Order: sequence, then C-alpha cells, then structure tokens
Amino acid sequence: MRAIACRQPGGPEVLTVVEHPEPRHGEGECLIRVHASGVNRPDVLQRKGLYPPPPGVSEIPGLEVSGVIESGDERALDAAGLRVGDAVCALVSGGGYAERCVAPVAQCLPVPATWTLTEAAAAPETFFTVWSNLFDSGDLQAGDTVLVHGGASGIGTTAIQLAAWAGARVWVTVGSAERAAACLALGADGATNYRDQDFVEQGLAFTGGRGFDLILDMVAGDYIARNQQVLAEDGRLLVIATQGGRDARLDAGLLLRKRQRISGNTLRPRSLAFKAAIARQLRDRLWPAIEQGQGGVGIKPQVQAVLPADQAALAHTQLEAGEVIGKIVLQWRGT
Repeated sequence: MRAIACRQPGGPEVLTVVEHPEPRHGEGECLIRVHASGVNRPDVLQRKGLYPPPPGVSEIPGLEVSGVIESGDERALDAAGLRVGDAVCALVSGGGYAERCVAPVAQCLPVPATWTLTEAAAAPETFFTVWSNLFDSGDLQAGDTVLVHGGASGIGTTAIQLAAWAGARVWVTVGSAERAAACLALGADGATNYRDQDFVEQGLAFTGGRGFDLILDMVAGDYIARNQQVLAEDGRLLVIATQGGRDARLDAGLLLRKRQRISGNTLRPRSLAFKAAIARQLRDRLWPAIEQGQGGVGIKPQVQAVLPADQAALAHTQLEAGEVIGKIVLQWRGT
C-alpha cells in the first residue's frame, strides 16, 4: 500500500510517499480501507521529532481516518454494531497517512448520513478532544460561558459548534476578521482579534464582569495568567496544547480566592478504555443530534482544503502558516 513516511525529523519536505506493508488487524481491531486522512498539529510535531508515537504504534503519521471497514474482529464489530463494508471514521494513535489503517473497533464511529466521507476524516481527533475536555473535564452545562482560544482552528471550530449545541454562550480569539466571521457563522457570540484587541477586557465585558465558566486553551505561555484574570469563580481552565510556550506564570492567590481549576489533557497517550468511553458518549449523545441536524444547520467538521495524499508536505506547510480555517484533509486515490 501507499503511505506517507517521515524518514527523519525536519520540514514538510521530509514527508514522502512510500510503499509500505499492509497492516493486519488483531483482537478488538479492524482494517479500514482509507478514503481520507485528517491533518492535525500533532502530526506536525511528530514530523519535527517533538512528538514520537507511543511504544508499539506505527511510525506513519496520522491520527484520524475515514473509510470502509475491510475486515476485522467479528466479535468486536458485533459488539459495536458495525460490520464489514460500513463507512466509519476512527481515532488512531498513528498510521493514518496510508491507504489501509488498523483501528481499535471501540474508537470507530459510523459516518453520519449528513456528512461526506471526506468531512468525516476531519472529525475524530477534534471531536474526541473537545468532548473529553468540555463535557468530561469541564462539565459544560447549558447557560455556561465558554472562551475558546484559536477559534478558527480544527479544535476551535468543533468547540464552538458543540458548546453552542449544549446551550452555552461562546467567545473566541482569532487572528483576523475573516477568521472571526467564520466563527460567528458557526455559532460563536463574539470574537477578539488578538493582534490588536484584549481578550481579557472584551471577555469581562461579554460576561458582565463575571468571567468565563470554561476556557479551552491551546496557547498556554503568557495566556495562563491572562486566562486567570477572565476566569469566573469556580471556573475551569482546560489546557490542551502549548503553542505559546511551556513556561507560564500562575497567580496562586487568584486560584485560591476564585476556586479556579486548571487541568491539562493530551489525548494520544491515553488508554483504549479512556478513548472508547469518549466514543460511546459521542455515539449515544451527540451522533443522534448530528443525524437530525440543528435548526437546519448540521454540526459537522469544517474542511477548508482537500488535497491529494501525495501533497502531504503542502498540507503541513499550509497548516503551519496559520491561515487554515478548520481542517485540511488528505484524500487517497484508487482505494
């Protein structure tokens, strides 16, 4: 099969198409004939040598795929209500940039009728991450106020839709008027252009001085202290990446006085049981709403560009440029 290999750490140019042995599924797994592969920032970090796959996981990059189940553990498929020939999207720990990919059956979800296979490829990494943070760790409730940093990213566009679906009010930070408009169209109530506006000032105005109940932060660095300033009493700050740096200042007094809760979460190293539990919640609670649509506008992954799989280097270049709204998807031919 064809796959995208990263022979050595480096820039996008180190991503090359290679012939690779087809993987074989084991117990509790299925083999997916891949239609498309989602592109995510962890893939970029892996390419640079900064985020190696967990032990025993394929060195091929890629954390999410969509496609058709070609074979699998029949008992596991029966338990999941799936069968050979079904269209699914799946979260994987690696191996997604390939024409065939093995996935745990428990991390596969049926492709909703309202999505294309290409759209579905952009869902698992962001939907699993957002659900785990906003709903599990963050205990999001209707009426909550939520601040999403990087609102136009894959994570951000998913967080806006799911928080709005749950009845929350959402504010985002973005880097341009175009990105702000995209977020508002998805259900955000307002946006701060971080290049020339202050999200602390605007966030406090939006919440009437109270602050946000939840903040989803992929920046960290000096945003941590500013997040504390705009976090409500009993507010939850959920840190999922460190694009702004790992070193941060924490106001312990504010943490105590406002009973603020700060947590961190990375998805890739978590156990199969942890990810399977998220998949069950998504399928039981969110998937019916996706199938039915929301006010005529359905929840779905936002895909800005679909590129042939052999243009993975271009996909990484565009993602690193910071101008992508939503996700980039790599599409395989002849699969």
